[in-house]
Amino acid sequence: MGNPSLDKSPDNGDHESSATQDNKWRSSYRDVMAIGEFRSMWLAHALSMIGTNLLNITASVLVYQLTDSAFAAGITLAVTFLPPILAGPLFSGLADILPRRRVMVACDVIRAVVIASVGIPGIPVWLVWILLFLSILPSIPFASARAALLSQIVQGERYVASTAILHLTTQVGMLLGLIAGGVIVTFVGPHTTLMSTGMLFVLSALILRFGVRARPTPLREQTGEKRPGLVAMTTGGAKLVFGDPRLRTLALLAWLAGLYSVPYGLANPMAAEAGAGPAAAGFIMAGQAIGALVGGLTLTRLVPPPTRIRLLGPLAVLTCVPLLLWVFQMPLWMMITALALCGAAGSYQFVANAAFVLCVPKEGRGLAFGLVASGLQAAQGVGILLSSYFVEITDTSTVIVGAGLLALLSAIALAVPWSRMSGEVSARMEETESESAS
Repeated sequence: MGNPSLDKSPDNGDHESSATQDNKWRSSYRDVMAIGEFRSMWLAHALSMIGTNLLNITASVLVYQLTDSAFAAGITLAVTFLPPILAGPLFSGLADILPRRRVMVACDVIRAVVIASVGIPGIPVWLVWILLFLSILPSIPFASARAALLSQIVQGERYVASTAILHLTTQVGMLLGLIAGGVIVTFVGPHTTLMSTGMLFVLSALILRFGVRARPTPLREQTGEKRPGLVAMTTGGAKLVFGDPRLRTLALLAWLAGLYSVPYGLANPMAAEAGAGPAAAGFIMAGQAIGALVGGLTLTRLVPPPTRIRLLGPLAVLTCVPLLLWVFQMPLWMMITALALCGAAGSYQFVANAAFVLCVPKEGRGLAFGLVASGLQAAQGVGILLSSYFVEITDTSTVIVGAGLLALLSAIALAVPWSRMSGEVSARMEETESESAS
């Protein structure tokens, strides 16, 4: 299938000229930030990301201090990724049967209460794990509702820009939450930090409530039909995602993060091996975010849309290569640099995320996005859990190199079919512009 963005024919009234299309994607960041509803969603997202990463670093440090066990600290981080395995497909369907703004506000309020409870002094480690698990459950319908609602506010290349802005904000939130969290915990202590983190989610809920317009769900708005059951929607969503080669490949490219994110879960033992403490662990956990911030800006601001779509496969391969550097003994600064390189190439996730949502029929976007987002978190959780277990048997370097090799082989296997379908995906993303205008 031809790529509309590569059409060099003169503008005859039916097609935009190449210059017009070029200006459109280059100005998309500015256009998106001019939308008041998006600014509210962006600010709420920033607060949520800072709070989530404060929770992650603080809880892992607390458990590591209590147990002095890399496996226990790994379980703590893995718990924050594992809820989607049990509840992801079911909960993500809420975004397609309930008003999406209401879902987001309710999820933020629930998370605020549960996260504050994690910081209660004296609670046992097993209860910390349970509360962490419960604190993540609301994020599943929240993420799918946000993705679906965002596709109602902006479309096409502006949707790509909007998701890129949110992803870049995620990286900044990781930097602030993890690095600042490691320092704050050192001076204030984990309990006070955890109990204060819940307020960030309260602020996020207030911003969404008063800054985003309420909308009915698409299924009720368009057909007026009776709401389908969650189980039926989940089954249909799985068939939708895995029955389409484009969606299936994009989903697997996203889930590749379960392998190359392994160092994130080993931050505490890595810092201990380097003779450092919680602050160093925060920098290690934030290493990939540092690179993703730079790589994401470069990919979405300097690379034209068709080219960045074609680069998804090669970038996925490059993301895995830095993990192989752990065959050498590296100082702390070099570890963080290698992780930053991994994160820079891993910014392909920004584009893959947007491409996936825009290739899904709009009636099922909430559920489809939720399924893939849940699978991503599950893959990362399992990767962290297994890697922290194997560290108890071997060492961090062996585990990271092993994960890197497996990730590299998987990325190559996905890059080959992607090279054949990237043009069709790029064309489909551009079609959403004309759909929104009609």
